[in-house]
Amino acid sequence: MQIRDKLYIGGQWLPSASAALLEVHSAATEEVIARVPAGERADVDRAVAAARGAFEAWSRTTPAERAAVLGRIHDGLKARAEEIARTIATEVGTPLKMAQRIQAGLPVSTFKLYAGLVTEFAFEEQIGNSTVLREAVGVVAAITPWNYPLHQIAAKVAPALAAGCTVVLKPSEVAPLNAFILAEIVDAADVPAGVFNLICGTGAAVGEALVAHPEVDMVSFTGSTRAGRRISELAAGSVKRVALELGGKSPSIVLDDADLAGAIKTTVNVCFLNSGQTCNALTRLLVPEARYAEAAQLAVDNARAFTVGDPLQGDARLGPLVSAAQRDRVRAYIRKGLEEGAELLAGGPDAPAGLARGYYVKPTVLGRVKPDSTLAQEEIFGPVLSIMTYRDEDEAVRIANGTIYGLAAAVWSGDEARALRVARRLRAGQVDVNGGGFNIQAPFGGFKQSGRGRELGKYGLEEFLEYKSVQQRAPKAA
Repeated sequence: MQIRDKLYIGGQWLPSASAALLEVHSAATEEVIARVPAGERADVDRAVAAARGAFEAWSRTTPAERAAVLGRIHDGLKARAEEIARTIATEVGTPLKMAQRIQAGLPVSTFKLYAGLVTEFAFEEQIGNSTVLREAVGVVAAITPWNYPLHQIAAKVAPALAAGCTVVLKPSEVAPLNAFILAEIVDAADVPAGVFNLICGTGAAVGEALVAHPEVDMVSFTGSTRAGRRISELAAGSVKRVALELGGKSPSIVLDDADLAGAIKTTVNVCFLNSGQTCNALTRLLVPEARYAEAAQLAVDNARAFTVGDPLQGDARLGPLVSAAQRDRVRAYIRKGLEEGAELLAGGPDAPAGLARGYYVKPTVLGRVKPDSTLAQEEIFGPVLSIMTYRDEDEAVRIANGTIYGLAAAVWSGDEARALRVARRLRAGQVDVNGGGFNIQAPFGGFKQSGRGRELGKYGLEEFLEYKSVQQRAPKAA
C-alpha cells in the first residue's frame, strides 16, 4: 500500500496541516491501495501564497524558457508512462492497454504540444497605434476529475504554465495517485518553486476554499454540471475568470443513407469507452424508425463483444467503474429506465457473472427510449446506450438538441455534404462526422450547460491569457 502523506507546495514536499488521510481504492478489487492527505484550508492558503509569490518571475520568462520546462515535464511523463498507465488502470479501472494509449499517452502528447505551441504563439501584435499584449491571467486553481485524471490535469496545467500562469492543482481524491507522480516529475524537471503546487482533499474542504480564495485569479474545472454551478457561485464573489468543462448527453445521429453497421459499431465503442465514464460519450443513438429493429440487433451484437473483467489481467474490453457509489448510481439509472418503459436489449442492473467483487456494471443497451425520459435527459456516466427513433431529419436534430447539454455529437451519412449540413445545426462544441477522430489541436468544450471556455490547442492557451492594449501617440509630422 502506498502512503502519500505530503503535499507539494512551493517546490517542497510538506506535511498537510491536517493529520487525516483519505483512502484510495482499487476499482477492480475494492481494496485500499493508498492513503493521501485530507487537506484543509491552511494547505490552500500555503499553496496559493507559493503560487502568488512565484507568479511575477514566472510570467516574465520568455516563451522559449517556458517551452524548455514543458519539454522536461514531457520527457519525465514519457519515461514513466508505463507506471502511470498501471496506476490509473488500478485507480479508475481502465483496461491496461487502453490506459497505456489514452490515460498515459494523451498527457505526454499534450505537454509536447504546448512545448511547441508556446514558441509559435503571437503574444503581441500591432493594431493601429496600439500594441495588443497577451499576458498571463495569474494564479490558476486547476480542479480535475477522476475519469481521465492525468489527461485532464495536463489539459489545464500545460497551457497554464505555457501562458506564464502559476498553478495550484487539486486532483480528484478518488484517483489522485497519478497527480503525485506528476508532482515528482515537476520536482525533477527544475520547475521554479511555487510555479506548480499540488494539494489533495475533498471538494468541500479544499476545492471550495480554493475557488473562493481572494488570491486565485482563475478557476479551471472539469466535472459534473452540478459542481460547475457551485463553482460559478463561489467564484462570482471575487469576479474570477472561470473555465468549465462539464457534463454531456451526446447524440449519435444515424441518417437513413448511412452505413448502419459501421455507424453503430463506432457509436457503441465510443459510448462504452472507459466503461462509459467519458463526458463526451455517445450515449444516445438516434436511428430512423424504419430501421429500429436492425439497429437494435447491431447494437446488441456490438455490446456483447465487450468482455468485462479485471483491467490488469487478460483482454477485458470493459473494466469496472471507479467506485461503489458510481456503480450503484449507474445501476439505479438502468432500473429507472426500465421503470419508465425502455426495452432491455442487453445487459441490465445486476452484477456481471463471476464479478461480485469490484465496481462492475454490465454493458447495457436500452431500446425505445423516450426523448423526454430520465435516461435521455440525464448524464449516467456508465456503459449504458439508449436507442431512440426519429421520423425525419428535422426531428432527429430536435431530439439531439433537446437536453441541457451540448458537449459532443456525431452524424453519420453516405452523403458527406448532408452530414456536414446536419452537423452545423447541432448545438454542441464537438461534432464527429462519419467517425472523425479526436484532435488535441482542436478546441474541446461545450455549449449550454456543458460548460464555458475551451481546452486543447491554441484555444486552450488563450483561456489563460488576458488582453492588454498599450496605446501610443502617433509621431508628429516633420
